[in-house]
Amino acid sequence: MRRICVFCGSSAGDDPRYLEAAAHLGQAMASQGIQLVYGGSVMGMMGRLAGAVQEAGGEVIGIIPGVLLNRELPSPEISQLHVVKSMHERKTLMAELSDAFVALPGGLGTLEAFCELLTWGQLGLHRKPCGILNTDGFFNPLIQFFDHSVREGFLEPRHRRMVVVESRPTKLLDLLRAYEPPVVPRWIAEQET
Repeated sequence: MRRICVFCGSSAGDDPRYLEAAAHLGQAMASQGIQLVYGGSVMGMMGRLAGAVQEAGGEVIGIIPGVLLNRELPSPEISQLHVVKSMHERKTLMAELSDAFVALPGGLGTLEAFCELLTWGQLGLHRKPCGILNTDGFFNPLIQFFDHSVREGFLEPRHRRMVVVESRPTKLLDLLRAYEPPVVPRWIAEQET
């Protein structure tokens, strides 16, 4: 695992433990030689995560749509900054550059991006692990939703198992490294994506 894409808020949230968890994940990634791929902002959770990776001597790749340059304020100190045309192009490049995906606390953008990458895995478009750093139970309602979807017949158990959940950053990295993807047929051909 050379690079992990992390989705998280451009806001800091109200509980400082979320920022602490972002910092711990960033430090753990850097100490293991794992590069960060993220949304490029210096603000909120994103900024704390990227700062922690850099402070620990790690490499950071930011990807930001041009329309957000003035709003999300890209970090001038990251290793690489890719300015793209759209949110879709952002996620596509993130997916291409990354070996795994992780969600930290955030809002709608975090949820949307993480769930899209999960869906791509379900469709057989990638076989990369998707993990949740469940800091202080932040993602418990989402995890309950996934479990409810299985019980109600909308999500297959093998697809539910694609979501790696852990509250400790170093343990999450270990689980992502040990991930075995389910055998799923590719539902969509390359030219259809």
